[in-house]
Amino acid sequence: MSPRVHQGYTTRADKGEAMLTEKDALARYPGAVSFRYGDSAKLNAEILALVLSGQKTVTCGAVAGFTQSGEAQPVPGRVDIALDWDGVPVAAVRTVAVDIIAFDQMPERLIAPQGEFRDLADWQKGYEAYLTRAGLFAPDVPMLVETFEVVERF
Repeated sequence: MSPRVHQGYTTRADKGEAMLTEKDALARYPGAVSFRYGDSAKLNAEILALVLSGQKTVTCGAVAGFTQSGEAQPVPGRVDIALDWDGVPVAAVRTVAVDIIAFDQMPERLIAPQGEFRDLADWQKGYEAYLTRAGLFAPDVPMLVETFEVVERF
């Protein structure tokens, strides 16, 4: 049986290895929280592929989005569990740094490490659409910018 590919990545479970549950993944990293990248299955899979390939080491979201969803904000040093859209653990990621930067003040140097954007204008277009879908867009909306590293693939 060949491994199933999720938009550019495979999991241990896809390779026939034992599947780790969210509860088991959280137990490996005391204090961890679980989360999903993106706001759709397609975007989640695309971002996970970038994270697992090492192309994406920075991510961001509106600070208000964390409050709105009740999702815990990343904390430097904490390891959290990235889930696929179906809630299956895919990776453990350690937060290296967290910065708050207004949308309209995002520096070009933070775009390439996000992996999915060509340049600052492409980032602005993509995030304006993403934040508008969530009802959070404003030119000066505070963005939580997280630098992270993958510490384990599941």
